[in-house]
This record gives sequence, structure tokens and C-alpha cells, in this order.
Amino acid sequence: MMSAGENVKANIAFVKDAFAIFALTAFLFVSWSIAQDPNFHNAPTSTKQLRNPYKDGPKAARAGKLIYQRYCAKCHGQNGEGTGNVPSLAKGPAQSAEEGEVFWYITHGDLNNGMPSWAALPKPQRWQIISYVKALPNSQALSASARPSQASDAGSKAPLPKPPFTDYRFEDPGKVRKITLQDLPAPFATPSAGNGPKVAPRPENAWPKVPPGFKVELYASGLEEPRLIRTAPNGDFFVAERSGSIKVIRGITGQGKAELIAVFASSLKMPFGVNFYPPGPDPQWVYVGSLHEVVRYPYQNGDLKARGPAEHIADLPGGEYHWTRDIQFSPDGKKMFVAVGAASNVDDPDTSPAEKNTADILQFNPDGSEMRVYASGIRNPVGLAINPQTGELWCSTNERDGLGDNLVPDYITHVQDGGFYGWPWWYMGGHQDPRHEGKHLELKDKVITPDVILNPHNASLQLTFYDGKQFPAEYQGDIFASEHGSWNRSVRVGYELIRVPLHQSGHASGEYEDFMTGFVVDTTHVWGRPVGVTVAPDGSLLVTDDASNSIWHIIYTGK
Repeated sequence: MMSAGENVKANIAFVKDAFAIFALTAFLFVSWSIAQDPNFHNAPTSTKQLRNPYKDGPKAARAGKLIYQRYCAKCHGQNGEGTGNVPSLAKGPAQSAEEGEVFWYITHGDLNNGMPSWAALPKPQRWQIISYVKALPNSQALSASARPSQASDAGSKAPLPKPPFTDYRFEDPGKVRKITLQDLPAPFATPSAGNGPKVAPRPENAWPKVPPGFKVELYASGLEEPRLIRTAPNGDFFVAERSGSIKVIRGITGQGKAELIAVFASSLKMPFGVNFYPPGPDPQWVYVGSLHEVVRYPYQNGDLKARGPAEHIADLPGGEYHWTRDIQFSPDGKKMFVAVGAASNVDDPDTSPAEKNTADILQFNPDGSEMRVYASGIRNPVGLAINPQTGELWCSTNERDGLGDNLVPDYITHVQDGGFYGWPWWYMGGHQDPRHEGKHLELKDKVITPDVILNPHNASLQLTFYDGKQFPAEYQGDIFASEHGSWNRSVRVGYELIRVPLHQSGHASGEYEDFMTGFVVDTTHVWGRPVGVTVAPDGSLLVTDDASNSIWHIIYTGK
């Protein structure tokens, strides 16, 4: 009979062997389920009556903090600020759920989404963790950023990455990369990691790096988690802020700064997608994709504020686990495409009602009618764009986690009507996810291999086709995409803007290029995380950054 301490050690060893630190990523919640289930993670209703015997007094919270920092902080952040797909614990479902529900979830876990059962932890420790989490909103220690200490290691002592895979130490503007199916390792070849970044203020003398002939300017700062950015037909820039606003930014001064910033709309629930309808020079509406719906606002070129209230167009499935909802219209304006990410990491849609119509690109009429699945099996199709040369729809995708450092690669691809891209049973063509071994064998030969395979866990977000005239001619028609950066890789990767050359043909040949880098401070800290990218009327690029709450301006100055 093992003691409680031995039980805990055995449990921790099991987690490290089977799931490594990734198993902690859903430690208190994968918030998608909150929107779908009446109880916290399907906890029995009776658990709402359970009371925390260690609720009162600071001692329990202090004890819980020590346990939390040992087992949970790697993914949830040292102060509960959240990392990657793991939201803040200081607000949201973890705060609104009853203590007994959270206790039940910690005890039972959810292995498919990386959460083991922590029943081997003594009950007092489980309750003390809850005491700490419930105290977070009032904690003076909670902070969204942290400065690197003097002892921070400027470089990693980790082994070199195995080509063609890379990490932040070797990202360099102009470096061309190509990953093929033959390069993919076996599942679990390495453990999966929880390695969320600590966001630090930009260090002195740190600045984004770009290839020779290009220059980066700070266009705007002081924003509130700027996400997608899209250029309006009149040249204004519309920026979605995660906090709930859509802002209009106008003009570029001679010093490379914004001339004017205004709030177009507010009080939205996690907005992301912004687009203009009908396509062309004279739109009448601004469409916005937020967590659970598509709305539209009456608009005329030059408006700095919506002309009227939001009109509801369509309800959207899914939840906060993957909350981005980008919008594109077909070139003829007859169809609207909306990206909806999976409500989990690898839940089986056959048995998980929350996954209905998620991990899909949905198609609607512009009025929200006649919804259908345009393409499926795309775990999190964050960014959408129409290739102006071919009229094809393209997407930038965040693939699944938990199979190792170098699985499963993120990707950029054109999207076929009726196409199936694998999630959750398959990936990258006919590779079966071992967590769904033997399921849907009939789909193996139907899985489409994407056009451009990116480094796994890059977190590829918005993409745009370069149609400006400022950059050299060889850039015409190429894709630029923002890579938000990994949170679950042993040595972080991403945190950059990449270029995908299409060779003036409208089609990709598989390679991509580091274009703007330099946002990682050291093995623990980052100061910038690219999210959105758009082409300005003068042919320069604007890139949003939700870590420094800035927008960067990339111009071509010549050789």
C-alpha cells in the first residue's frame, strides 16, 4: 500500500511519461465546454453543493500557490494569466464555477484534452489549489507581464533542432524552409511540453528584424490586444481587439505613425474576423465574426463609427478553446465563408456534441441563410483569404497538440469545396492519430495534404496576399502570414511573420521564408507576438502584435 506521497510521485511520473507537461494544459478548464454544458465540464449537479473546507484564510491560498506553481504554472502561467489556448484563471469559467465542480474536474480529468486525473493528489492539496485560484482576481501578484531577471539565460542550452524543424534560435529573415511528409516523426517521438511565454516589455535596443532592403517602424501602440487587421476599400485599417472593440485607424504620417484612431463598434464578445460587403470599392456593410455569431453594421466608405446597431446574421458553433471567427466573401459576393475552430484538442465528433460543425469552414449566403460545411477536418482555420489571382479560398491552420514537439505541423493551404483535412482521426494525409486508432479507416485516402507545411506549434494566424507595388516584383502575389508562436513546445518556435512564395503562379510549392523575426528575448520571455497582417494602400505591410499591443509597419527602402 503506497503512502499519499508515493501515490503523488507515481502519478506525476505517469503524466511525464505519457503526456509530459502537456497533460497540464487543461488543468482547470478547456473553456469551450463551458458554453456547451450547463455544468462545469459535465460535473454532476450534486458537486455544486460541495464546499471547500480550506476556503477561508490566506494560509490555504498560500499553500495552494506553492502546489499550483509546481504542477500547473508551466501551462497556466506563474500568476494564472494563461498561455496559448489556456485562458486566464483570474476570470471566466474557473471563477464562475462552483468550487465543488472544479474539484470534481481536477479529480476526474479529461485525457483526450490533455487533463489527467489528479485523484492521487491528497484532497487537501486539491482544495488548496482551488483556494489559490479563487483568490486570483484579488491578488496583487497577478500580472500580465514579467521582466526578465538578470539571471535570464540569453540562449538555450537545449539540443539543436533536427532539420528541417527549427526553433527561435535559428529563425532569421530570408531563411527558406520546407517540410515534407517524409520529415514527420512518429507520434510521441518526443514528449509534448507546456512552455507558455512570459510577456516582457520590449528590451532596450530590441527591434523586429527584416531582410536587407526593408525597414520596420512602430505604427501604433497602446492598443488592447489587437488581433486581425484588414484594409477597407478606402484605405482605412479595421482592427479587432480581443477586449471587444473594432477600431478604425487612418493614414500613415511621414514618420510612419497612425494619423487617427477611432472606435467603430464595441461591446462585442471576442471579435476577430472583419470584412466588407459587397466586395469591391463601395461596401455597404462591415461584417464582424465574434465568438458565437456573425453580425454586420451599416457602413459607407470613410465612416469612423458604425451608422447603426449590429444586425445579427448567423449563430456560430464552438467555444472559447478556439474562438477566432474570420470571414471572407467569394469574389462574386454570393457566398460568405466563416472559419470555426474545434471545441477541443482531439475530441471525437461522433461522441462529442460540442464538436458539431466545428473544425470546419462554413459557407452561408451573405444574409446568413443556407449554412453548409464547405470544408471539414481543419482543426483551427484561423485566417481566411481569397487568392486574387485564382479566386481560391485559402486558410492558415493551427493543428492539434499532444503528439510531440514536431507533431502535428501547422499549415497554410488552399481549401477545396468538400475537402477533408483529417482532424481529429487523421493528419497530413494518411497519418492516423493514435488517440483514435482504428476509427474511420474509410477516410484515410480522402485526407488532403496541405500546400505548405509549417513548423509544428507555430500558431499560424492571419494571412494576406501581397497585391501592393512597393515591394520588389518577385513578392507580387505572395502570401504573408503571422505566426503567433508556440506555447507547448520544449524550445519555442514562431513569433514571426513569414512569406510563402507563390512564384507569380498563384500556387505554392511547399516552401516558406522567415521574414520578420526578433520578438523572443530568451528561453522564457517574449516581447512580441504577431497576429494580423494586411497590405496598406501604399504597398507597405502592417502587422498587429498582441503582446506589445502594437502595430508594426514594414516598408521597402531599396538595396
